[in-house]
Amino acid sequence: MTPTPTGPGGSVRRPDRALDAARAAMRSGQVEAAGELAAESLEGFRARGDLDGRMRVLNLLGVIAFERGRLEEAERWLAEALRLARQLDDTLAAARASNNLAAAHHLRGRVAQALSLYRTALLDYQRLGDRRGAAETYHNLGIAFRLQGDWQAAEDAIAEAARHAEVAGAPGLLALVAIGRAELLIDRGELALAAPEIERAARLAGEAGDEISLGETRRLRALAALRRGEAELAAAEAEAARTAAERSGAALLRAEAAGVLALALRRLGRVTEAEARREEARAAYRALGATLLEARLEREWEGAPDLGSGQ
Repeated sequence: MTPTPTGPGGSVRRPDRALDAARAAMRSGQVEAAGELAAESLEGFRARGDLDGRMRVLNLLGVIAFERGRLEEAERWLAEALRLARQLDDTLAAARASNNLAAAHHLRGRVAQALSLYRTALLDYQRLGDRRGAAETYHNLGIAFRLQGDWQAAEDAIAEAARHAEVAGAPGLLALVAIGRAELLIDRGELALAAPEIERAARLAGEAGDEISLGETRRLRALAALRRGEAELAAAEAEAARTAAERSGAALLRAEAAGVLALALRRLGRVTEAEARREEARAAYRALGATLLEARLEREWEGAPDLGSGQ
């Protein structure tokens, strides 16, 4: 997902200050604080009758709702942001809203709608020469193709994301792309190649102060360890990722970390704990409407060894 960056020459009136503070809170992983500040900003923009300000904050509210796991709410905010962007003929804002709305649609299994919106966003970003936006959208396309099992399309999308991100040069963006590449390598079983990508992502996320991406790197370490058969390490890293997600309010990361933790605990024979974490992940995925990810967890659970009788 893509928060709208601050533009030059912004007003110093309260809605803009609240919006800037909300963006800063999101960058540091303070999702709940970001939501409060964004809601304050929206109220101010509405009181001023400022359609441009409303459009910008609606996009951010959609991103925040996505991170909180409130996908229906995210779709409402983002659809309204996209409507206003088109009304105001703001191509950049429309591209951002399209990319973010596509991510919500994809997570809920609306693959065709998501791919159409991603491609629309890419066309807009390419016309504008916006490297950052193109990188973020290609990254999201890589995720979509990876979850469909289309490795070549995923690899091509990630390569394009990396190409644009290297030009943009922002550490947080480079971390995001490295995370996408590492997860594809893990899914393809190329664990030796995934390891340096995970560490690169962690370093870049640390430079950017991006707590959610740092949590993602712990999840990926757990996933790679699980694939190598190192269940103790996998459980420790997955628990660390889950804790980071709880701290930041990142619902999707928490669900995915709980799923990896469930598989690791089952591998260790801690079946009762594993079942609890599995139910936590399943409940979170259902609340999100993340049908693709819930189905994937169930396939992995059915294939996981059960080494003990539980506690």
